[in-house]
Amino acid sequence: MRTTDHGRRGGFLAPAAAGVLLLLALAGCAAGTSGTPDAGAMPSASASSSVPASPPSAPSPPTAPPAAAPAAAAQQLPVLGASAPVTLSIASIGVRTDLLHLGLRENGSLEVPQDTGSGAPASWYNGSPTPGERGPSVMLGHVNALGSNQGVFADLRKLTPGTEINVSRTDGSTAVFTVDRGALYSKNGFPTLEVYGNTPGAELRLITCDGYDPATGLFDDNYVIYAKLKA
Repeated sequence: MRTTDHGRRGGFLAPAAAGVLLLLALAGCAAGTSGTPDAGAMPSASASSSVPASPPSAPSPPTAPPAAAPAAAAQQLPVLGASAPVTLSIASIGVRTDLLHLGLRENGSLEVPQDTGSGAPASWYNGSPTPGERGPSVMLGHVNALGSNQGVFADLRKLTPGTEINVSRTDGSTAVFTVDRGALYSKNGFPTLEVYGNTPGAELRLITCDGYDPATGLFDDNYVIYAKLKA
């Protein structure tokens, strides 16, 4: 849901390093002028659960460890070399946007595109993998904009499984993703590791605000599109 009401802004946080599992909190978006994530305090925790090693006395398995098969399967998933993104295109909802390359502010919160009234462009978080590399490449966009305009990601909810998303890259190639699913998350129940954590193949995350509450002037939720690099 989107709104053109103006109010306070909140935002969500980004992981401090690409491809690393982090314990990360997601603050809620607020209505603001653009319905896009804004500054929040980066949590101090950055831990991931570690798997204890087998005790020295444990016998060696007679065959390859169970992880061998998944690892081999991961090697067969399509991936591309590193190349920064230039544009994002989603023909099914009429989106074509240049991509800003934004990082983290001094307080550890994620930079977001400044809204000048058009609700665009979207941005790529430059601490995440480039689109097509192994891992989740993260892109953010407004859901609404100044002047009662729609944001670039206003219609993410219309994307259905199998929809193609194209990302042109600086090396002249295009990373083609297909939508796997969309999910709505409350700010109080955001699955950090599911959204930002390591993946065996090349994936894409498109994230915007959702769940506007006129009583508080806040967006209480985020909507996330999960997509995978097309084979």
